[in-house]
Amino acid sequence: MTTLVIAEHDNKELKGATLNTVAAASQMGGDVHVLVLGSGASAVADAAKGIAGVSKVLLADAPHLGDQLAENAAAQVVAIAKDYSHIVFPATASGKNVAPRVAALLDSAQISDIIAVDSPDTFQRPIYAGNAIATVQSADPVKVITVRTTGFDAAAATGGSAAVENVEAVADSGKSSFVGREVAKSDRPELAGAKIVVSGGRGMGSAENFKILDPLADKLGAALGASRAAVDAGYAPNDWQVGQTGKIVAPQLYVAIGISGAIQHLAGMKDSKVIVAINKDEEAPIFGVADYGLVGDLFTVVPDLVKAL
Repeated sequence: MTTLVIAEHDNKELKGATLNTVAAASQMGGDVHVLVLGSGASAVADAAKGIAGVSKVLLADAPHLGDQLAENAAAQVVAIAKDYSHIVFPATASGKNVAPRVAALLDSAQISDIIAVDSPDTFQRPIYAGNAIATVQSADPVKVITVRTTGFDAAAATGGSAAVENVEAVADSGKSSFVGREVAKSDRPELAGAKIVVSGGRGMGSAENFKILDPLADKLGAALGASRAAVDAGYAPNDWQVGQTGKIVAPQLYVAIGISGAIQHLAGMKDSKVIVAINKDEEAPIFGVADYGLVGDLFTVVPDLVKAL
């Protein structure tokens, strides 16, 4: 029984989500292998071989794999799937793009967003916006799984000594082509992996008012997030959205400012280690999950907080 983890990377650096996925895979029993798909991605393979618990790294390197289009990536995974009992992806945009195609090609029922491993064939996953946990058992010979990375502590990035093996790249399917990518550039930490997150909600009132969160985020070294209500209102960009339909985060500290605490938002941040809520409505649901709550006008409280820091 061997588990294959599909690495998350940008052809230059291994993403932190891979470490959490390896940690989940290690609980499924047997050896753990990591597949690096890309172009000029040897540095990623070198990083992957150092992950604790990984016994082998497979590198499929070809120009048409560089952008990790779902058609080509899925074909590459399926080409080596027969050697594995589990194929595991991080539940990121990339993982969610490729995993369903792999599952369909293997005629397996995908198990999505797992947060715990009960046994090699039994897993736990949240349903109903995290209000219930389903225990799912799979009888498929090859299990295709996505891992909610906030559910598992990251494996150590160093300490391993896996061998790197080159595998033959599949041919370009020709079904799709890469056109372009718009990447939001920021000096702040990446939202999904940040240790501290400062989020604003509809209570911010406007996109201009959102800027009062900048000094607080700067002081804390935090990533900026937003509720869906704030994003839908145009106060914040879509890639800041935290919640059931946005990013799932579990930082050491989550500061919710002007966020009422709708169930969809709580589903994306309730696993945070410490939650601080600032809201003028003392009945706001966010206080039900907060470790620390401050009832007051955010336009007064936040500047005062920045001064105190």
